[in-house]
Amino acid sequence: MTQQLNREDCLRALIIKTAEMDRLPKKSDFDEYEAARIKAFFGPWPRALEAAGLIVPKVEEREAKKLEKRIDAKRKKTEAQKKH
Repeated sequence: MTQQLNREDCLRALIIKTAEMDRLPKKSDFDEYEAARIKAFFGPWPRALEAAGLIVPKVEEREAKKLEKRIDAKRKKTEAQKKH
């Protein structure tokens, strides 16, 4: 029987696999048991990659885009006021 993987083991496996392959790991890069355990802890594969710090969480990405959009709007408004 294979040793049961805990949450930390799963995160470590994702990080190690990324370093070994020099790219983000896919589910198919793991055996069936490992992939199932990783998904059991983190849900969809992108969430597992986020939890391991391998990709930026979508929420953070959206917030950064929103902030950038607000800054651009303020910059344009300021430039328009200077012209008048």
